[in-house]
Amino acid sequence: MASDSDDSVYSGLEDEPDTESELESSSDEEETTLSDLAEESDASDEEDMRNTVGNVPLEWYKDQKHVGYTLDGKKILKSASNMDEIDAFLDRMDNPDFGRTVTDPQTGQSRVLTDDEVAMIERMTQGLYPHEDFDPHAPYVDFFTNEVEPHPLQDMPDPKRRFVPSKWEHKRVMKMVRAIRNGWIKPPSEKEAEKTRYHDIWATSDSNLATRRNPLLMAAPKMKLPGHAESYNAPPEYLPTAEEIQKWKDTDVEDRKQNFLPQEFSNLRSVPAYRNFITERFDRCLDLYLCPRQRKSRLNVDPEDLIPKLPKPRDLQPFPTTEAVVYNGHSSIVRSVSFEPSGQWFASGGEDCTVRLWETATGRCVRCLKLDKPVVSVAWCPNPAVNLVLVASGKDVLVLNPGLVSKSTCSATDAQIRSFDASSTANDQLVTWQESTAEDSMDESVRLVLQHHKTIDQVTWHGKGDYFASLSKDQNNPSKSVFLHQLSKRRTQCTFGTVKGLPQCCLFHPTMPFFFLATQRSIRVYNLQKNELKKKLTPGAKWISSLAVHPQGDNVICGSYDLKLSWFDMDLSTEPYKTLRHHRQAIRQVAFHKRYPLFASASDDGSVIVCHGTVYSDLLKNPLIVPVKVLKGHGIVDGRSVFDCQFHPSQPWILSAGADNSIRLFS
Repeated sequence: MASDSDDSVYSGLEDEPDTESELESSSDEEETTLSDLAEESDASDEEDMRNTVGNVPLEWYKDQKHVGYTLDGKKILKSASNMDEIDAFLDRMDNPDFGRTVTDPQTGQSRVLTDDEVAMIERMTQGLYPHEDFDPHAPYVDFFTNEVEPHPLQDMPDPKRRFVPSKWEHKRVMKMVRAIRNGWIKPPSEKEAEKTRYHDIWATSDSNLATRRNPLLMAAPKMKLPGHAESYNAPPEYLPTAEEIQKWKDTDVEDRKQNFLPQEFSNLRSVPAYRNFITERFDRCLDLYLCPRQRKSRLNVDPEDLIPKLPKPRDLQPFPTTEAVVYNGHSSIVRSVSFEPSGQWFASGGEDCTVRLWETATGRCVRCLKLDKPVVSVAWCPNPAVNLVLVASGKDVLVLNPGLVSKSTCSATDAQIRSFDASSTANDQLVTWQESTAEDSMDESVRLVLQHHKTIDQVTWHGKGDYFASLSKDQNNPSKSVFLHQLSKRRTQCTFGTVKGLPQCCLFHPTMPFFFLATQRSIRVYNLQKNELKKKLTPGAKWISSLAVHPQGDNVICGSYDLKLSWFDMDLSTEPYKTLRHHRQAIRQVAFHKRYPLFASASDDGSVIVCHGTVYSDLLKNPLIVPVKVLKGHGIVDGRSVFDCQFHPSQPWILSAGADNSIRLFS
């Protein structure tokens, strides 16, 4: 039947008319309804199968007037339902079997379901098995027991294939053997086996080469997310005023902070299309195409590890913090100050051509010496057994005995000066030594006058008090600008041959026979015993202004007019160990404290910065440098402020001299 029905289907499809007009013009004799077909059907095995189209989906005929064809090739028309909605309603009210009546889609006939079928449908809707007799949880029947029976349940002998070699495996093995014989498959050599077994883990792998040739794809950076100003209902504080709108229009496109004006709309439907959308997307595509990108490996470094852990300033006390005494008396710029070895007195000199002696504690000026020319430098002898003060004024260097210490010290100093034998002095002296007498002396405290051929800008003492040096910043002959004087023999010598650069300042080493000479861009260290250059320090500054040596002698600091303060560790390197840039103007003077680990720098910005500098005896440990205090008090006059600063010999105090005609003590 199935084959006949299939043939009828194909034959019917071939005879099917192409258009609906042909379908309507077909004779009524060839058309057969489903009811007529049901009456003519005989009692066969498939008498319920009224439609002979086979198991063809009826959706194929949903747009047609028929549902298939008979064995004779006649169309089977769809059953016409003449029941309208009113008839369907009356049938539902009157017919007790309306709720269980269904329509067969193949035959078009109505069928009343039995009680068993209704119960089956209800069980299926509840998620149960359709048949009530089926029990999914039936008790388990143990067919096999744990006892070993003498006879098996299935007495079937093993098949023959379990004892015969596989034919297909034999063919596959022979195929591989044939390939090896023909050379199609080559076994790995011994060298390749060794390479596979042993390899260099540090060698560049093929994957790295491939990565280097074809770098990884780098994702484009994401666009910036819109803010409140780009909202269609922006907050009032983001909405521009009329002046801001006009200012935005007058500004160039490149200088605008944003390329749009915030607007406010009542709802989202009122928002128009953004006119610059395509332009902005095109510009972004150009940026992604033209701008290169680079993949950088980010290091997870703790910022606290990069910043050195310095102690707090309050843990480094004592150091000067407040202004204690102001010394007024000079009528012009105070150029230099110098403490007496005990710290009870100090001397000052200024451009008012006076040298003043002060009492440190009370601020009283005990003596004033008037000279003919401005005083640029004063230096009190560091040896407490000798009471002398050097004063540089013009081309003369004056040696004073202020007479402020004990009478025995002053008398011993005068006796040492008077004991000199003039006949032992050579006549070809570079400097003229003259003893001051009562007739030609400007003050009774002047003992000696050294007349130079150049203007002297600095004087400094040796630690033992017998030698001192004078320096002139003469540009005509820099080689003869530094003079070394011996007080006991009244002898002057210029041991330095050719000095490259303009001398700026000089100092004696506190413990070794070394002499420091700072030129404009370098610091030269000379060995006075061997009369040779020992070392040259290069701070990298454009113009050195001042110099100071640590009491232990292994560290040096220098200030410069280009705002740099350089710390040198001479045992470490000739380059600066550390460079500080704390000042905003030129640095005029630097100084070390003789007892405390302190050093200071004076600048034209009106401040004196005090720093803590600990030098360790362990050579492997670097010096500890910590700024602790900024002292302010001097005024700025014509761009100049603090000219000199000196630490107290025994107390954590500092004395500063400024362009405002005052001297200030900070304690």
